[in-house]
Amino acid sequence: MTTQQKKPSQRQGFKTSEFIVYPAHGVGQITAIEEQEVAGHKLELFVIEFEKDKMRLKVPVAKAASIGMRKLAENELVERSLKVVQGRARIKRTMWSRRAQEYDAKINSGDLISIAEVVRDLYRADNQPEQSYSERQLYEAALDRMAREIAAVNKLSETEAVRLIETNLNKGPKRGKAAEEESGGDGNAQEAAA
Repeated sequence: MTTQQKKPSQRQGFKTSEFIVYPAHGVGQITAIEEQEVAGHKLELFVIEFEKDKMRLKVPVAKAASIGMRKLAENELVERSLKVVQGRARIKRTMWSRRAQEYDAKINSGDLISIAEVVRDLYRADNQPEQSYSERQLYEAALDRMAREIAAVNKLSETEAVRLIETNLNKGPKRGKAAEEESGGDGNAQEAAA
């Protein structure tokens, strides 16, 4: 009987004070594991805080795996995601509304590699054409999700994580100075890229 009263600190491989990734919201921290009675049934819940969004979420312990809640990525996966952003952008020739839905689904999948693909595909160097408002929104959402996870894994600030991602983006093909020299860009764009 006393074990029921005791506050659990670990369930389903997740423990309190651990940072996790919740697919629809990104990186959060498990602050507690609570028991609540709902409709006469006892239910164990992870209490997850998303500090940046000033949001608290309660997730049933039994549903955590099926909704895609996961531990932070390993260093190897972070490195792979940074390699993905260095790759060539893959833009399908479908209507923007369809692509936007696909990008949104990738961002909300919680999969770091899928999010990195969105960052890569929607990134614009200073010497490239402007993005539409919706492209910019999706790019910033993907960049924010990726940066939060990399920051948590590598113990960096989010600003440092964004710089790390942008450094890797600029290593990609046809970006930065090499692309500019090829396209015969002017000196102003070069200063902006530096």
